Amino acid sequence: MNRTDRFRIPAQIALAALVAYGAGFWFTSLFPGYLPKIGALWSAISAIVVTQVTRQDTTASASLRVLGSAIGALTSATYLSVLPFHPVGMAIAIFATVLICTALKVPSHGRLAAITVIVVMVTASLDPHLNAGLNALLRLVESCIGTGVALLAVWLWPDLTAQSGGDASPSQP
Repeated sequence: MNRTDRFRIPAQIALAALVAYGAGFWFTSLFPGYLPKIGALWSAISAIVVTQVTRQDTTASASLRVLGSAIGALTSATYLSVLPFHPVGMAIAIFATVLICTALKVPSHGRLAAITVIVVMVTASLDPHLNAGLNALLRLVESCIGTGVALLAVWLWPDLTAQSGGDASPSQP
């Protein structure tokens, strides 16, 4: 990693997290009672998870995030539509989610899908009156907000390494 990357990457992650937090809070605030701080947190986490060292890796990470979040949101919404939150039920939903990812031949998406299950289900445990489908949909959209912000942060940031022939650092350490 060159000297420029040592500052670029932390700056991209911090900026993406900040913007995603604000956008997630604003978006979730449009739905009274659906915990805007959870929306902000989930958007910021998504931005952090998606932001990678290169544009190509960030794009690949974004696809993992969105598809994994969609699978996890669907599984947890299905569970919560039938049964209330319970830690054992959450574990069963996680098992089912990872199994679905494996069956769909996207096993690498299982971890992020499982994390989405936890967020949806724990949010439901904070307020059992939340509509299961809307709660899961909000978490999916918040994940997409964070993912989109991360992509923008990485793609709009000037690529100094490409401009300098591959290494933007001076010849001395």
